[in-house]
Amino acid sequence: MKMFIVSVLASLFAFTSLTCGYQMSWGNWNGNSQNRVSNRDKTTQPHIIFILVDDQGFRDVGYHGSEIKTPTLDRLAAQGVKLENYYVQPLCSPSRSQLMTGRYQIHTGLQHSVIRPTQANCLPLENVTLPQKLRQAGYSTHMVGKWHLGFYKRGCMPTQRGFDTFFGSLLGSGDYYSHYKCDGPGMCGYDLYEGEEAAWEQDRGQYSTLMFTQKAVDILAHHNPQKPLFLYLAFQAVHSPLQVPALYLERYKSIPNLHRRKYAAMVSCLDEAIHNLTLALKRYGFYDDTVIVYSSDNGGQPMAGGNNWPLRGSKATYWEGGIRAVGFVHSPLLVNKGTQCRALIHITDWFPTLVSLGEGTLDEDLNLDGYDVWEAISEGRPSPRQDILHNIDPIYTKAKNGSWKAGYGLWNTAIRAALRVGHWKLLTGVPGYSDWVPPQTFSSQLLTNRWHNERIRWDRGKSIWLFNITADPYERVDLSLHYPHIVKMMLLRLAQYNRTAIPVRYPAKDSRSNPNFNGGVWGPWYKEEEDEDDRETNLFTNYLAKKRRKKKAKKRKL
Repeated sequence: MKMFIVSVLASLFAFTSLTCGYQMSWGNWNGNSQNRVSNRDKTTQPHIIFILVDDQGFRDVGYHGSEIKTPTLDRLAAQGVKLENYYVQPLCSPSRSQLMTGRYQIHTGLQHSVIRPTQANCLPLENVTLPQKLRQAGYSTHMVGKWHLGFYKRGCMPTQRGFDTFFGSLLGSGDYYSHYKCDGPGMCGYDLYEGEEAAWEQDRGQYSTLMFTQKAVDILAHHNPQKPLFLYLAFQAVHSPLQVPALYLERYKSIPNLHRRKYAAMVSCLDEAIHNLTLALKRYGFYDDTVIVYSSDNGGQPMAGGNNWPLRGSKATYWEGGIRAVGFVHSPLLVNKGTQCRALIHITDWFPTLVSLGEGTLDEDLNLDGYDVWEAISEGRPSPRQDILHNIDPIYTKAKNGSWKAGYGLWNTAIRAALRVGHWKLLTGVPGYSDWVPPQTFSSQLLTNRWHNERIRWDRGKSIWLFNITADPYERVDLSLHYPHIVKMMLLRLAQYNRTAIPVRYPAKDSRSNPNFNGGVWGPWYKEEEDEDDRETNLFTNYLAKKRRKKKAKKRKL
């Protein structure tokens, strides 16, 4: 039976090609992953609305079979183009960094985890951002919602990175009503900003999904639709904590699992918010010239009510459940509406695609990893993307059984990495939580009981996997032992990518980040005029001064 499955998968690989795309050959791959920009006749610059939601699972939209009601998302997607082979990163900051720069994590130094509020870290300032390029093209650029790309110094703030205005939060999560966030004992602070200052006067204790939507509508109401607009609306929803107005919770009384019930209600609130935004686009004269992009930033977290069924794994993993996202494009400007695109598309592709769409310039020194995929989405033409480097994380927990030997002397399989090339996907190291989790709608028990999970017992001791994702999107049949030549080619590819990687930026906790030292607010604490050398000199000078004071005090006692 097993050999039959293998033979079927091999046959599917040989004869199946990607809709809206083409099958790559090993010989035609361009190792520098340079973006290719299509020539497109345009007379006007469209308004661009990019909606990024947080932690929405692959299943958690109506048109993917969810029990959660999402009539607005279903309608917008049905009238637009559904992206059914669309990938993001498994965590918040990595996805946002790649959206903003069009570059892989290994090329920005953000390969590991997320940017913590206590770290002197942010999206590196040498990287040109999407709003900067659109602003150069004449766009007004506005951001509403969650930043999560660092704020330790003023230069890292959204308004310093290309946005004309910013209203939202700087951290990765927080209370939906009070907008406070604790990052450990004694490390609590307020996190709601207008521009570069805390938005105390703007705060009415409103639920953030509703508050951010109203702010976005206000921007539309006060903007001249004759001037191109870029609005980046990054909702906090549906990230934990699971909080939602009671009105929406009433709709899901039939779901006994409390986490799933709250999560479903949060998604419904989000769906209604996007309905109101769409109405505002029409009311204020934007809709006919607008491109709406909808995307989740990573897979769902089952422990917090999300669901990726039938995909494997969850948020924070390199299984499909962590990186394959809900996504669609809705616009009257699309050529082929009401279609599905199965071309390989990655979150880095939005940078060149939207800059090109906005008649901006893409200089070669940007060193983009993204491609202009507009014609693949709008017209169903072949996509230029042939592969995706999901990531290489050199400091993540190493696989105990990983080794250079297991990687044929080409790659140390102890290192966490994942790569997609055409139909093939390779994983090494510790990919993360690997179970398949059915929807928890009919269970009052929490995921920790695991009775409804499919447990993986044959993964123990493994450090390398190979899947034909086109034939086996649920990652049920590991083919690494059956196609060693494919494994070797992909390991070589990983090694090639790794040679272009820059060092990881993941500094230690900085005590100066404590909101108690900053008026109770999470915000910039690092003095930009003080470089590292000066800081070390000052610390040493203060140490010597303190030592002298102690010595004098000791003499006085004697």
